[in-house]
Amino acid sequence: MRYAFIAEQCCNYSVTRLCDVMRVSRRGYYDWLHRPVSARTVSNQRLLVAIKRIFYAHREVYGAPRIHRTLIEEGMPCGLNRVARLMQVAKLVPKTVKKFRATTDSRKSHAPAPNLLNRDFSAHRPNEKWVADVTYIPTRQGWLLLAAVLDLYSRRVVGWSMGERLTSELAQRALKQAIEQRMPGKGLLVHSDRGKEYYANDYQVLLKDHGLVCSMSRLGNCYDNAAMESFFHSLKVELVHHDDYRTRNEARSAIFDYIEIFYNRQRKHSTIGYLSPMAFEEGCVA
Repeated sequence: MRYAFIAEQCCNYSVTRLCDVMRVSRRGYYDWLHRPVSARTVSNQRLLVAIKRIFYAHREVYGAPRIHRTLIEEGMPCGLNRVARLMQVAKLVPKTVKKFRATTDSRKSHAPAPNLLNRDFSAHRPNEKWVADVTYIPTRQGWLLLAAVLDLYSRRVVGWSMGERLTSELAQRALKQAIEQRMPGKGLLVHSDRGKEYYANDYQVLLKDHGLVCSMSRLGNCYDNAAMESFFHSLKVELVHHDDYRTRNEARSAIFDYIEIFYNRQRKHSTIGYLSPMAFEEGCVA
């Protein structure tokens, strides 16, 4: 708006010059300046304060849908389009996308298990279907590898481990942590890609000892493990790509905080009705 621009720049230039440049009259500008602020403007200002609070409290990763849902939960009724418009005006842009590094060479897979998951990422109860994968985290000391296990029912990260090398032990530690925390019954489906860490004998023995069923993605098909890729996408976009880790320990600390404090307990997930994974599971138990 022309008058708003003049108000912003009047400390740098004279009002007369600004009015000439913007082709408006000085009288019109001063009439606008002393006009009472509308109720809608006051409401938008208050709403924007709340939007900024939620945006920065959630690590600048929430877009309009999640912020809108949070406002509704806090008793501030408003429209999604209004939230999106105010965020655009205030230049509140969620952290953006970057590419992933591939961690699996499917050509080297030995006797992979069948794809029993078959892209059915729904689950009716906890510990019915888990997905697992490994991703790389860059640091100045070199790569840090993160192995994670996700429960498809609540999208909760139920097990994870970090290390410097891509080994079967890395994947086993993540799975063992998930088993110890969740104590699943026999028949639980555990899906992964065809990485050597998952078809390794020790990993397969761990599955069999606990009565867990192995499932693996098809050759060169990342969409078969899309739910796990989605978690890694969130981790990279919302955390990793915005930091420069000097050491692996620095990265370990940041990732621990993201998974255990933010992702599992606070971050709203669109797949489960904009609840956090733990809140979704607690609602189920209640």
